[in-house]
Amino acid sequence: MDILTVEQIAERIWLSIADRRLRPGTRLKETELAEIFGISRARVRQVLALLEREGLVVIESHKGAVVAKPSVTDAEDIFHIRATVEQRVLERLMMQLDSAKLVEMFEHVAKERIANNNNNQRDIIKLSGGFHVLLAEMAEAEFLTGMMRDLVSRTSLIMAAFRDSNMHNCGPDEHEHILIHLKNGNLEAAKQAMVDHLEHVESALNLLQDRDSPKNLRDALI
Repeated sequence: MDILTVEQIAERIWLSIADRRLRPGTRLKETELAEIFGISRARVRQVLALLEREGLVVIESHKGAVVAKPSVTDAEDIFHIRATVEQRVLERLMMQLDSAKLVEMFEHVAKERIANNNNNQRDIIKLSGGFHVLLAEMAEAEFLTGMMRDLVSRTSLIMAAFRDSNMHNCGPDEHEHILIHLKNGNLEAAKQAMVDHLEHVESALNLLQDRDSPKNLRDALI
């Protein structure tokens, strides 16, 4: 079996958080992670440090790492910031837009549809969040791309903590509507479609619910 990279392991853990198999508050024991992934504890610490930088893990002195437990205020702040950043991404994207970029973005949405039709939750999670990062990449906005990657990761944690359903669906239809407006050169319509889209995603959260107890670490990652 090929040894996974630090980034690949971090992504595996992120996906387990995003699809609610690894719950906020779950302790991430170095020895157990090393055994699960067949790596050294030194590499495990690299993985945990990466996840900490992305806001997905909290490393406590003398206690180790746990999956972060976002608060209601955290959730509200993340969506507020995303609303602002996504608007700027669309503004920058419109200035850089060409036919090749449109083709790539529409192809991405087509992959989202396939994942949805197959009910492949892991692909749905990766592609739906990836759409928003792709917009920033297509805008050739390095700073905004970094911000979007961070916000997408943190949004996944928020969704894991507060979403009522185990189903994760950011919405290929709504993504396509945004692209159609961009293709037609209607920036304001695209920006409004993005506002509506983020409000729809946020409306799937139940900020009053009691959160589940953490699941077994091995069961969540295998």
